[in-house]
Amino acid sequence: MNALIKVRKIVSHVENIYHEGGQPRKEAIKKGAIMIVLENPYAGDFVDEITPMMDALKPIGLDAAGKLIEMLGGPDKIQSYGKGSIVGEAGELEHGALWHVPGGYAMREALGGALAIVPSAKKIGGIGSRLDIPITHINASYVRSHFDAMEVYVQDAPRANEIVFGLVMTTGGRIHSRVGGLQSDQISANDGLR
Repeated sequence: MNALIKVRKIVSHVENIYHEGGQPRKEAIKKGAIMIVLENPYAGDFVDEITPMMDALKPIGLDAAGKLIEMLGGPDKIQSYGKGSIVGEAGELEHGALWHVPGGYAMREALGGALAIVPSAKKIGGIGSRLDIPITHINASYVRSHFDAMEVYVQDAPRANEIVFGLVMTTGGRIHSRVGGLQSDQISANDGLR
């Protein structure tokens, strides 16, 4: 493993959603997250050239995406995704941005070339900080039924010199979506938007 990558723990979480007051579904919509807690090699110091860590994170992203897809039932089940990072207090927001390429490319590659941009959120926070990771459809960002978010956290992270990198995926849109707009069965172009 690359010397820049020192993983302390990996945390995963899956929800099985049957209803939110309406008619229960026979098959739950699954919403899952995987969070990787690792040391921030740039914590406590301003380092101009931080992109080597971005390259070093690519195998971590692919592994996490694969595990999350497996937890949710396989690539053919996944309909939406998102990514995010929480940087410990000795780091900077730009360290969280290192996840954009490895996290997004990993999910798109693991899903066989999903087309939509992977939405993202990042913040600086202390131990137990929570992050709402935005979620959109994997092939068309304008599918309104799949606009969502998932709150994630790790109870003992990030420590001041750590980063939590997270991926989120779901097997469907909001359980009782009924506000119109583009539906997933209406996706027509291959531009990642419509």
